[in-house]
Amino acid sequence: MEAALRPCSMVLSSLPTLPFEKPILHLPFNSIPTSIFRPIRQCTARSRVFTAVSSTVSTEPINPVEPEIESHGEEEKFNWLLQWYPVMPVCDLDKRIPHAKKVMGLDVVVWWDRNENAWKVFNDMCPHRLAPLSEGRIDQWGRLQCVYHGWCFNGSGDCKFIPQAPPDGPPTLCFHTFKKACVSVYPTTVQNDIVWFWPNTDPQYEDILTKKQPPYIPELDDPSYTRLMGNRDIPYGIILGQSSKVHMTETRVAFTVKADREGGRPLEIKIEKLDQSGFIGKQEWGTNKFIPPCVFYAYGQLPPMEKTNGSASSAKTKKEAQRRMLLIFICVPVSPGYSRLIWAFPRNFGVWIDRVVPRWIFHLGQNLILDSDLYLLHVSEHKIMDIGPSNWLKACFVPTKSDACIVGFRKWLNKYAGGQVNWPTKFSSSLPPTPPKEQLMDRYWSHVVNCSSCRVAIKGLNALEIILQVVSVAAIGILAATKQSLMSGSARTALVSMAVICFAASRWLSHFIYKNFHFHDYNHALR
Repeated sequence: MEAALRPCSMVLSSLPTLPFEKPILHLPFNSIPTSIFRPIRQCTARSRVFTAVSSTVSTEPINPVEPEIESHGEEEKFNWLLQWYPVMPVCDLDKRIPHAKKVMGLDVVVWWDRNENAWKVFNDMCPHRLAPLSEGRIDQWGRLQCVYHGWCFNGSGDCKFIPQAPPDGPPTLCFHTFKKACVSVYPTTVQNDIVWFWPNTDPQYEDILTKKQPPYIPELDDPSYTRLMGNRDIPYGIILGQSSKVHMTETRVAFTVKADREGGRPLEIKIEKLDQSGFIGKQEWGTNKFIPPCVFYAYGQLPPMEKTNGSASSAKTKKEAQRRMLLIFICVPVSPGYSRLIWAFPRNFGVWIDRVVPRWIFHLGQNLILDSDLYLLHVSEHKIMDIGPSNWLKACFVPTKSDACIVGFRKWLNKYAGGQVNWPTKFSSSLPPTPPKEQLMDRYWSHVVNCSSCRVAIKGLNALEIILQVVSVAAIGILAATKQSLMSGSARTALVSMAVICFAASRWLSHFIYKNFHFHDYNHALR
């Protein structure tokens, strides 16, 4: 979660005219980023430990995080297993097929039950021979079918058909009615167009939705706001993921100009509340809010656009004065060293842009921002594990108020959540090894295959590449097969030019597809 919490300066500005000018993501903030990933200077006196509350060089208060509001008496600890967890945005789920997902270390299958008109989340394991149900299909009666031996299950997890069992017989041979023939079903709901599930199949949680609901963000359901979403699997855990999202809300939003992070400026960020239910941070442009275990969002009111010559109507002036935008990041724990990010940037102005520009166009720039920190955070997580997560405040030098949200998150994690994720399944304490950079920063398997818009885009672009190559070859073939006397010089020149242009366009398109849908080697030194 640290990537979501990292600070920056944000000066609010107007929304650009074209959202797809390079770079693609151009949100209405102008920031000069800073970084917490600067090398820590090694002191000669190694016994001296720098912390967020001890500094001889900072003129700011000794602790960037203001004293939180403490509750009296024994404080309740955060239970990781008694929470709602998001699985995927509905817009990226295909109702025709089951989807395999991993959340909190649990392998689940998400599928659409057309008989109940609801999304279902099952344990991704057939009770027969433990085959993954996500490799199955939805049959003609709307049941989830395991393709290994054809067992079929309804939306309640009951087995409705076993092909190998006698169709007629005594009750003792009606194997599909046995309790062991049923699939474990997780409580599921859809909120803010995201599928959520409760990671416990115990019958006592069957009606958990009536007692506890997932975090609700009303702007995501407000028709006056845009609500385009994206998702990506990222190779670092939820703790670093949440911190990275804080950073993105503050440092990387104005990813539109080349700026050295040394151009940052002091920030006044204050933690006003920190308790078991999360924390709230305040800064000049708005408010940051963390709702455990997954949701971090920032919201504020943008300044009105500059007035043009002439008298503007009071209604228009009032509307401009109420321009609002949210930066929403939902970081889902997948397994140690892996998490899934779901993001949305709803705003109540420039709504027509999202209706005209395809969603995958926005994802190009948003994935570029994720790539810029992805390798840094992956390596940082391994280093934090080496020193011990509980020693983060001792190892990192965070003396300024700009790091208040990150320090606040770390304090919440250590004080209320046991310092780490409490996985329901058995995992070793070590992180998976670092793969090659091409695999670590791969976009295709981490995003494209899970995004309905990008899947369609890459399919169309691949088809266009083939068409350009065919046209190029066909033009050369026509030129070679036609006698010189039957074709004028200008026509031959036109065919040659078309062949060359189509071939060059296909090569450029191939490079564009690879760089934006497969692998982009982000090099900070050359940007």
